[in-house]
Amino acid sequence: MKKREVALVSTHALKAVGILPDDADRAILVGRVWSNDAGGPCPVTLRNGRVLDLSGIAATVSGLLELDDVAQRLGTADLPDLGHLDEYLDGSRGRLLAPIDLQAVKAAGVTFADSMLERVIEEQARGDSGRAQEIRARLAPVIGENLRGVQAGSEKSRQVKALLQEMNLWSQYLEVGIGPDAEIFTKAQPMSSVGCGDKVGLHPISEWNNPEPEVVMVTRADGTIIGATLGNDVNLRDVEGRSALLLGKAKDNNASCSIGPFIRLFDGEFTLEVVEQVVVSLLVQGEDGFEMTGESPLAAISRKPADLVGQMRNRSHQYPDGAVLFLGTMFAPVKDRRGKGQGFTHEMGDRVEISTPRLGRLVNWVDRSDACPEWGFGTRELMRNLVKRGLGERI
Repeated sequence: MKKREVALVSTHALKAVGILPDDADRAILVGRVWSNDAGGPCPVTLRNGRVLDLSGIAATVSGLLELDDVAQRLGTADLPDLGHLDEYLDGSRGRLLAPIDLQAVKAAGVTFADSMLERVIEEQARGDSGRAQEIRARLAPVIGENLRGVQAGSEKSRQVKALLQEMNLWSQYLEVGIGPDAEIFTKAQPMSSVGCGDKVGLHPISEWNNPEPEVVMVTRADGTIIGATLGNDVNLRDVEGRSALLLGKAKDNNASCSIGPFIRLFDGEFTLEVVEQVVVSLLVQGEDGFEMTGESPLAAISRKPADLVGQMRNRSHQYPDGAVLFLGTMFAPVKDRRGKGQGFTHEMGDRVEISTPRLGRLVNWVDRSDACPEWGFGTRELMRNLVKRGLGERI
C-alpha cells in the first residue's frame, strides 16, 4: 500500500475558495503539501492562492515556527512558486497535507458544559446508545443547569461538586471538566494526522461515534502560542463509554485525527483574543440524505486556551519540537439517525465540514480506519526524504 502522504485518499473535489479564511488575502497562512515536483513534503505559505515553498527557510513546519521573525519573513521573502492551491486539491501537482509535522498532537477533553453532560451520559450508558435518551432526560435538568457558566477550578465549581456529590451524581468527567486539573491526552502521534480533503477513520468496532469540531492551538517548544487551526477529534462514544481506560482506543486510530486546512499565524490583526471569540460550525452530510448542523462558540469554554496550554506544557512536561492542542468541543450531537432515541452516529461516506470564517474550512469524508490508507510516512521516512533532497541542515 502507498504511504499515506503520497496516496490519493479522496476523489471528492475541493476548491481553494471553499476552504480558505474569508479574509485569506490578509492572513498569514502556513501549511504543508506533498509536491510531486519536489518529491516530498514541503512547508508552504499562500499568496493570492499560489502555493509558495518555504523549504529554503526551514524544511519542517516544526522548525519554521521556532523562528522569531517567522511572520515577517513569510510576508517579505521571495519564495519559489509551487503552483495554485487548486492543483493540490485536485491531485494534479500533489496533495494538501495536515499543516504540522514533528509537533506532538495533544487534546483537552471535557472543556464545555454541554460536552461534560454527554460524557457523563456515555459513562452511565456504558457505551449503549439506546440508553442515552433516557439518561439524558434524567440528568440534564440537574447536571446541565448546575454546570452552565461555571469556570473550572473556581469557588463556584467547588460548590457544584459538593452539591452533585451529595446527590450521588459526581463523575470522573466532571472532575476534569470543572476541577483544578484539565484532561490533557495524546490524540495522535507526530506525522500521523490527515489533512483537508482526506478521509477520516472510524474503528470498525464502533457503532456510536461522532465528529468533534475544535479549535487547535499551535505552540512553539517554549509553549508560546503562535497561531491556530481547525481540527476534528474523531470520537468513538461507545468505546470510551464502556470504560474511560479505553480512551486510547477511542481516540487514536488510523486517520482518526484531522487538522487543517492551514495554520493561521498571529499578527497585529489576528490574535489569541480574536480566536477566543470565534464560533466553530459543523456540517455533516450523509449519502443517505441525512444532514446535521451545529455550532460551538469558543467563548463558552470552561478554561481559557492559555490555561489549557499551560497545563499541557510546563516545567514538568516539555515538547522540544512544539505541540498542537485541541481545545475541546461543546457540540455533542444527539439528532436521531438510525432510529428514534438512537441519537447520532456516522455512516460511511459522510462529508464532515468544520469551519469558522477566520480559520477556513476543514473538510473530510468518513470511512473505516482499516479502509483508510495506512500511515507509513513517519519521522524516519521524513528525515530520509529531506536528506535525499539536500534539506537535512534545514530541519
